[in-house]
Parts: sequence; C-alpha cells; structure tokens
Amino acid sequence: METRLIKVKELRTADVKQLNALALAYMGDAVLEIAIREHLLQTGRVKPNVLHREATHYVSAKAQAMVIRQMMDEAFFTEEEMAVLKRGRNAKSGSVPKNTDVQTYHYSSAFEAVLGFLYLTKQQERQEQVIQYAIQLVENKREEVAKK
Repeated sequence: METRLIKVKELRTADVKQLNALALAYMGDAVLEIAIREHLLQTGRVKPNVLHREATHYVSAKAQAMVIRQMMDEAFFTEEEMAVLKRGRNAKSGSVPKNTDVQTYHYSSAFEAVLGFLYLTKQQERQEQVIQYAIQLVENKREEVAKK
C-alpha cells in the first residue's frame, strides 16, 4: 500500500498523459468536490443538509456539462486541455448514467478529466482558475433562473 502512495506522488507529466481519461476524471471528481465544499463553507453555509443540496448545483453532471460547453464556446481551454477534454468526452465507461443522459455524462466526464489532469500535472494555478470560473458560471446561471 505504501509503495503505491509513493508512486502516485512521483507521477511525471508523461505518465499522467498516458492515464486513461476515466482515471483522470476520477481524480478530477475528487478535486472538484473538495473545491466546492471549501467554497460553500467560505460562503457561510454550514448545515450539512444545506451543504449537500447546494453542492449538487455545482457538481452535478448537468452543471458540469453546462460549464464545459460554455468554456468551450469561449475558447477557455488550452490546446493541451482540449486534447484531454476530448479524451474524457469520448471515453467509454461501460456503465449507464443514473440521473442524466449519456451526452451530458460524457461532457461531465470531460470536465472532470481536465481537472484531474491539471491536478496531477501540478498546474495548481490553472486548476484554481478553471474551478473559480466554473463556480462563477454556475452562480450566474442560478441568478438568471431566479430572476425568471
């Protein structure tokens, strides 16, 4: 067990680029979940049931798909990030998504793959930039819906 932890810490960029896109998405899911939880706590939301309900607005497949489509429309991603995104979007998981359609699930996986890639290649500043912009997009969308 200990050997594996050491090897994960020693992943080189070349190794990360070879990882399966769904493995990157797995890591990205965790990265986003922690960032969103921290964001919610910083905004003063501390009741567990409220935290969970609020978090789903940011981490749901639907929200992630909306975010990534908007970012793609704005050419937000670098060429390297777009390559990871496409790998994530085209990855075949072998399972059927529970609460969303397949296309939304693929875009969600693509977003998570980019975050996983940024995390594992230690591009923390860029990772934070992507997450902060994603938070802003979700909050803007929620404000639009609330006004209607």
